[in-house]
Amino acid sequence: MRSRQYGPDLTPPWKRSAPVPEVPAEVDLVVEEVSTGFCGAVIRCEKTAQGPTVTLEDRFGKHRVFPMEPRGFLLEGRVVTLVRPQGPAATAPRRTASGSIAVPGARARVARAGRIYVEGRHDAELVERVWGDDLRIEGVVVEYLEGIDDLPAIVRSFAPGPDARLGVLVDHLVPGSKESRIAAEVTGEHVLVVGHPFIDVWEAVKPSSLGIAGWPRVPRGQDWKTGVCRALAWPANTGAAWQRILGAVSSYKDLEPELLGRVEELIDFVTAGDQ
Repeated sequence: MRSRQYGPDLTPPWKRSAPVPEVPAEVDLVVEEVSTGFCGAVIRCEKTAQGPTVTLEDRFGKHRVFPMEPRGFLLEGRVVTLVRPQGPAATAPRRTASGSIAVPGARARVARAGRIYVEGRHDAELVERVWGDDLRIEGVVVEYLEGIDDLPAIVRSFAPGPDARLGVLVDHLVPGSKESRIAAEVTGEHVLVVGHPFIDVWEAVKPSSLGIAGWPRVPRGQDWKTGVCRALAWPANTGAAWQRILGAVSSYKDLEPELLGRVEELIDFVTAGDQ
C-alpha cells in the first residue's frame, strides 16, 4: 500500500495569510502598532534576549517599546513586518522647529473644522515660524483677530462643537484684566482660551536670542512697541523691528516657556478628537 506524501503546510490556500512586505525600521519612519494603535516615529531598534524591539515616539514625546513581530505594524494603512535596518547605526531623528519629530515627505492634512485664533498678525507669524510643520500635519489653521474685543461675536459665528473646537491665544491674560473677562465669557466645553503674561507677543521671544539684556520697561500711556524701539535705539519702525525679532527665532528654544506651553495646549485641545 502506497502512503500519501503531505507537504509541511496543510492549511487550505484560501485560509493562508497573504505575505506582507518587510520594511526596514529606519529612524523617522512613522508606523502604527496594530494591537495598541500607538502611532509614532522610529527612534531606535535594539537586539534583546526576547528578540528585536523597536522604540516609537509619538508627537507628544511619549516613548513605547514594541517587539518587531511579523505583521505587527501599519505603514500608511498597510500591514507590514518591521525588520532591523542594514548598514551603519541610525542617527538621531530630525526635529521640527517646535521640537517634534519631523515626518519626512509628509503632506499637509486637509484643514479640519477646528481653528486656533491668535490676537494679531505678529502672533500668527510667530506661531507659524515655530509650529508650522506640526500644524500642517494636524490640519490646524491659525487665524488672527486683530484684537480681542470681537472675540465673543467670532465665537458665536463660529458655533464650536465636538468636531469643531476653537482654541484662542490671548496676549497679557492676567487676573482682573479686560482680556480675562472676555476669556471667561466665551470659554466653554468646546472653546479654550489661554494666554501668556506678556504685554505683547514680542516679549515672548527670549532677549538672549536678540542679543539684548532684556525687554525695556515702557511707561504707561506710551505705545509699547514704539517705546521698545526707542529704548533699544532701534529705528522708529515697528514693522522693521518685528522682522528683526522674528528673524531671531529659529526654534522653540528662542521662546519663553509661558508661550510654548500655551500653544502646545491649544494644539492638543483642537486635535483632541484624534486621541
